[in-house]
Amino acid sequence: MHAQAPADVYSRGGANPAAVACASCHGAQGEGMEAGGFPRLAGLPADYIKKQLADFASGARANPIMQPIASALTREEIDTLAAMLTAQAYPEVAPVGKGAEVQELGETLALRGAWDRNIPECVACHGPGGRGVGEVFPPLAGQPAQYLAAQLIAWQQGTRTNDPNDLMGHIGRSLTADEIEAVSKYFAGLKK
Repeated sequence: MHAQAPADVYSRGGANPAAVACASCHGAQGEGMEAGGFPRLAGLPADYIKKQLADFASGARANPIMQPIASALTREEIDTLAAMLTAQAYPEVAPVGKGAEVQELGETLALRGAWDRNIPECVACHGPGGRGVGEVFPPLAGQPAQYLAAQLIAWQQGTRTNDPNDLMGHIGRSLTADEIEAVSKYFAGLKK
């Protein structure tokens, strides 16, 4: 079988017609679609992308849109997509760290956490400015606020459970609706 070019897999969906084009929701270059709450994929770590697609396919990460798409992709197509998306640029983000001054709720949660409720600051795992750390902690900065909020709500409600040691489940269950909105907007606004 002839290997498809990465752009073909991404824009046309791969060999199986059930694997609809990624670009239709995630943008022509994987930049995401803020209005629809579809996440940025460009620049994410390859192993993170592969894990999420495997989790969608197996049902470990429940999503009625992504489950059949991920299930239709071959291992080779997943590897091709991950390599292509990882090679794309992620937006530049200022390295805001825990020592920065905080003024609003979203900044406070992102940079200080709420330790009275055992909620660590987001940047402790997701890195300075929410730029991501390694293959496990994806970038938060520049992701659509609607997407970030939806993921926190999914962890809160137990419909997303594919994180190590239920760390995000604990955090999601501990946040209020106002906190979810505030921290999601904070990270969405951190792109240059």
